[in-house]
Amino acid sequence: MQYTQPVKEENHPFLQLLILGVSAFIGLIIFVIIGFVLCLAIYGLDLIRNMDWMTGKDLKNIGALKILVTAQQIGLFLVPAIVLSIFEGKAPQHFYGMKAPKLNLLLMVFLIMLCSTPLMRLINEWNMQMHLPEFLSGLEKWMRKLEDDGMVTTKAILAGSSIGALIINLLVIAVTPAICEEIIFRGGLQRTFLRWIKNPHIAIWTSAIIFSTIHFQFFGFFPRLFLGAAFGYIYFWTGSLWYAAFAHFLNNGYAVTVAWYMQRNNLPIDKADDMNMAWYGYLISAILTLALFWILKEKTNPKKEVPL
Repeated sequence: MQYTQPVKEENHPFLQLLILGVSAFIGLIIFVIIGFVLCLAIYGLDLIRNMDWMTGKDLKNIGALKILVTAQQIGLFLVPAIVLSIFEGKAPQHFYGMKAPKLNLLLMVFLIMLCSTPLMRLINEWNMQMHLPEFLSGLEKWMRKLEDDGMVTTKAILAGSSIGALIINLLVIAVTPAICEEIIFRGGLQRTFLRWIKNPHIAIWTSAIIFSTIHFQFFGFFPRLFLGAAFGYIYFWTGSLWYAAFAHFLNNGYAVTVAWYMQRNNLPIDKADDMNMAWYGYLISAILTLALFWILKEKTNPKKEVPL
């Protein structure tokens, strides 16, 4: 007689979240140390004497910042997701649902990201103009300072008009976050919340809130929140993490490419988001985006595809 080995039941979602949190803390420390040592080996001890490179104020050693950012992404996001899958005794590609994507669905995701661009810019503009009540003016000033400091760092990382700079920035800002952040926020957190709460909408939006909050860019919170939710629904409906990662790559890659184009043509990066569009243009963007999401949902079957 042949006996079928029973499938091991996964651990409680609370324990899975605990594993993710502890692994993220330890992974961040280890990989930041590895990244810093690598930076010292490449750029020398000047990095210690002048730490301006960590905030983007020293463009000469901006490569060190890119190394450290990549190390942080791997340690904080990729490592805990892999640790959780190992703890559950499954390969990451099976645990998180990473089957090969289909061309027609990739095209659908591309159209969603393309059509949603004007709408996301409008939401970003509204978010940037947000003001807190007067009694929270001190908090708003602190938030604005964080935003301004973050913009200085972002501009420094995006600096460069050569083809080589474009490729490196795409790897650092588009490829790495698309993989690392999607595997933890959609694959790790959303999947775990869904097992616990059993409500896909709550799981998706909870993960999206955490995704937006952890970036500590308060005046970009809402566009990032909606992006996170969009990635979450794409993952839930398609059952493959690659579609969400592709959408994430398109979003970040577009920003990198536009910044590169602006610099290559001696145009200020600050003007990259300027868009003069009539109100009905944003309405069309919203309608097309929702319609494409509906079509994507109809083309997929989450009950069969999403790993639980």
